[in-house]
Amino acid sequence: MTIRRRTAIATLWSLALVTACADRQSRLTPGEGSLPVPGGQIWYRVTGTGSATPVVLLHGGPGAPSYYLNPLVALRDERPVIIYDQLGAGRSDRITDTTRMTIASYVAELDSLRRALGLERFHVLGHSWGTILGVEYALAHPEQVTSLILASPALSIPRWLADADSLLGTLPDTLQRAIARHEAAGTFDSPEYQGAVVAFYRLYLSRLDPWSPDIDSTFAEFGPAVYEYMWGPSEFTGVGTLKDYDVTSSLGRLRAPTLLTTGEYDEALPATVRYYASLIPGAEVAIIPGAAHLTMQDNPAENLRVVRAFLRSVDQRR
Repeated sequence: MTIRRRTAIATLWSLALVTACADRQSRLTPGEGSLPVPGGQIWYRVTGTGSATPVVLLHGGPGAPSYYLNPLVALRDERPVIIYDQLGAGRSDRITDTTRMTIASYVAELDSLRRALGLERFHVLGHSWGTILGVEYALAHPEQVTSLILASPALSIPRWLADADSLLGTLPDTLQRAIARHEAAGTFDSPEYQGAVVAFYRLYLSRLDPWSPDIDSTFAEFGPAVYEYMWGPSEFTGVGTLKDYDVTSSLGRLRAPTLLTTGEYDEALPATVRYYASLIPGAEVAIIPGAAHLTMQDNPAENLRVVRAFLRSVDQRR
């Protein structure tokens, strides 16, 4: 057999394998389901029948269910979109077992979903805490990750908390004093403290007025046990198990094409997001104008445009 013929056969075989993988993924059945994982059952939904590489959406919190990510489901006209609630939040089972409230457990949960759906490779879009999950998954399973979108990333919690302190300094003095007083006393349920938290959220979580039904549903089905154990009582007070998390020293190991996004008024400050991007080979950055932390809610059209363009460009390069 000549070298030319062997090369042609190898090329055809490679194309056949790629086609087979794409065909398996294109047969994802739209609809909702539940999947047993250690600790309970997780809810998921598949939408879209497009032939492009699927994307899996990872919500934040931890414990903030996926309702607020709904604007991103519009990607379904080109590709399957998989959205799910992590264990302890939303339509998935609630948990009290803290051994399940770990990064490793949530990485394993995501891989269980991938295997159950028969995904060979997929795009990962994580938001906030979901960026921690996305990065850790990409480091553990690089062969599965086609690209990585890190929306409003929280990749160094010490840096996040320092940034949050700077944002707290923009609140009226009366609110700053109320926050300091109740945090010192541990009275986080105080109406005064909760009122100050809402004032912060109206500036840096979502600038919609009123908040959308998606955001309302996210808070209505929030998983406080997971949030408080892993994070803390509010977005600007991280005292849980994630308080010392910092993956910046490992970002140089990421090999998938990566896009980082953040809002103009985001808790994930644009300067910090640009710093993270500088540590990731070839990473791109997009700032969503007029948006706070929930960029997909505050400016859905621009957020969707940026994400769609990135996914298309990655798929075209493959």
